[in-house]
Amino acid sequence: MRGHGSGHDQGHDPGHGKTPAPAAQDTRPGSPGPGGSSGSDSASGSGADGGVGSDSDRPSPIPAARRGGTAPSRDASAARNAAAAAGAGPEHPDATGPTGTPDTAAVSWPAPAAGGPADASAGGSASGSGWGAATGEPGGIPGVPDPGAARREGDRLRFVGAATRRIARGIDLDEIVLGLCRATVPTFSDAILVYLRDPLPVGDERPVGPVVLRLRRTDRLRPIDDLTDALRGGGDTVGAGLDLSAVTGAGGELDFSQLALVGPQGDLPAAELCEIRSGGALAEVLRGVRPVFGSSAAARAALPELLGADHPVPRGQRAILAPLRGRRRVIGAAVFLRTPDRPAFEQNDLLVAAQLATHTALGIDKAVLYGREAYIADELQRTMLPDSLPQPTGVRLASRYLPAAETARVGGDWYDAIPLPGSRVALVVGDVMGHSMTSAAIMGQLRTTAQTLAQLDLPPAEVLHHLDEQAQRLGSDRMATCLYAVYDPVSHRITIANAGHPPPVLLHLGGRAEVLRVPPGAPIGVGGVDFEAVELDAPAGATLLLYTDGLVESRLRDVWTGIEQLRERLATTAQLTGLDHPPPLEALCDDVLDMLGPGDRDDDIALLAARFDGIAPSDVAYWFLDPEETAPGRARRFARRALARWGLEELSDSLELLVSEVVTNAVRYAERPVTLRLLRTDVLRCEVGDDSPQLPRQRRARDTDEGGRGLFLVNRMARRWGATRLSSGKVVWFELALPGATPDRP
Repeated sequence: MRGHGSGHDQGHDPGHGKTPAPAAQDTRPGSPGPGGSSGSDSASGSGADGGVGSDSDRPSPIPAARRGGTAPSRDASAARNAAAAAGAGPEHPDATGPTGTPDTAAVSWPAPAAGGPADASAGGSASGSGWGAATGEPGGIPGVPDPGAARREGDRLRFVGAATRRIARGIDLDEIVLGLCRATVPTFSDAILVYLRDPLPVGDERPVGPVVLRLRRTDRLRPIDDLTDALRGGGDTVGAGLDLSAVTGAGGELDFSQLALVGPQGDLPAAELCEIRSGGALAEVLRGVRPVFGSSAAARAALPELLGADHPVPRGQRAILAPLRGRRRVIGAAVFLRTPDRPAFEQNDLLVAAQLATHTALGIDKAVLYGREAYIADELQRTMLPDSLPQPTGVRLASRYLPAAETARVGGDWYDAIPLPGSRVALVVGDVMGHSMTSAAIMGQLRTTAQTLAQLDLPPAEVLHHLDEQAQRLGSDRMATCLYAVYDPVSHRITIANAGHPPPVLLHLGGRAEVLRVPPGAPIGVGGVDFEAVELDAPAGATLLLYTDGLVESRLRDVWTGIEQLRERLATTAQLTGLDHPPPLEALCDDVLDMLGPGDRDDDIALLAARFDGIAPSDVAYWFLDPEETAPGRARRFARRALARWGLEELSDSLELLVSEVVTNAVRYAERPVTLRLLRTDVLRCEVGDDSPQLPRQRRARDTDEGGRGLFLVNRMARRWGATRLSSGKVVWFELALPGATPDRP
């Protein structure tokens, strides 16, 4: 931007740091010079006193009727304005020509706004130097355009365009406010203070309680002197020997026109919070929406209320108070300040301030709405994914999720780990097409369906079949890929079914990484396809990595190239940590994500890692019991022998009592053999299964009842217990703490 300065001033502008380009000059005889005066009279052309050059040197494009003794009323008004700008009132005869009529050569400066005379004495000129007065006529000659004024207006328009573009680039609240500050300082003002409502209303929300403005950001070209401490301390000088009496007017009011905004503290002593009083001066200015000069009566009362009583308020047109009005209500205010060594604001600067305030307020409105949507997206994504992973027996788990970008925080990728009966665990990872709110909603429904199907202990292929049917019920275009695996730590086997998802990668204990060969299958939602499951070995110490295509596919590489890079990355990581022990799960997940380059984030990423520890065969005891009256007694004997083999005789009494109660209940309703299994891990787990789908429910037995107290005993004595319905019946299980372990209860 070009610097501020009067039309005839080609000097350096301290507010901009740039020298204005010279105006285009007219080469015709008698044409006006760059400053708006003609020929040699440019030095004595229109200035603060409204003086004019010689009539003989001026161009004469005015009709003869206007050069005669009688001038139109507009010329008389122009002469009066020029005389007023020069300080001549009606009693000054110099304001008229020799014949008593207005001088047609007088400059037609616009009448100054409130505080104009103070500006002339404060370092500015009555002509409104800076972007300049909007007279458009050099030397006050009607009908002749002023190239200097046109240039200044062009500068003003270019500044507004550049500033609004910079404000519009922001997507969040801080970026927009920062854009306003950086766009206006120092080009438009030397300092700015931005106040916003706290809290900011969202959409159609109506504020509850008093309206409070909080200082959001300040920016300035040079810091203001710390006058507050000096005034509070009763000192007579500020800074380097500045006498306060020289900068204060009647009543002790600080005169900004005599004070440079330079000081050692570097902060504007403005109030952090301001509560708007109903019916107060600040409320009236904000209600009026239009920016006002600090010299106006309303602003003189409103600025101390906003900035604080201790904040120095400049005199004259060196401050603009601009309300920030959003779509429905005022959401804040901006204060623009200029130093005394710079021209004061002009009337047209109010229009500039209004444009900046409008764009900023609308941008803040949009940023607040975007922030609310981002919060909703974050909460939706957080609730769609598990808060924490379970800790099933024989397997350790870790996970990661990355959105596609900051502007797309919600997506259709998900992962899950679902404990199953028999110490098994289901591992699920899926990807709904797209990364929008709709994709997240579909993902949530599919994840809930998968959890429900998993609790029925359906085979993996059956789970995918039911998910496919559910996706078709949700809509014709609800497509997703999914991989469903069930790990059994007792048999050290894993069963995997795939629905169009990238294959998992298995990292062996020795450092070898392989891509598992699983049937690809069709995506969920296609319909009319069969899913096939495959059963593979899951050796102890191995790590299974499930992921979505966002990890291995991007615009820069195809999916199979990414899978091969992932396999190589896992093998390299295992070699770095040693071949005798696997790498830590959390560090492994972070290392896998580090393989992503700058152009590899086209989609969101879900990652689930499972470390197979398994359960040793020596820690498992398994029996079949016929559904007859002797079954509870046999179950007690089997349990006692297993505890003796494991050296857990201390638990014999408790285990025998609980096993007897659970087996008795199973035999009562079973028609096929009952299963009894004991597992020794960090706890002692007992599982009793039968073919009856009816789940037991704990109830309070009456004093006269002969039964109904078995589950009450289980609930009191066991660390945890539960019942799970299976496709072939149900399983009732309970856990006992090992001797020496803390008997914590959930």
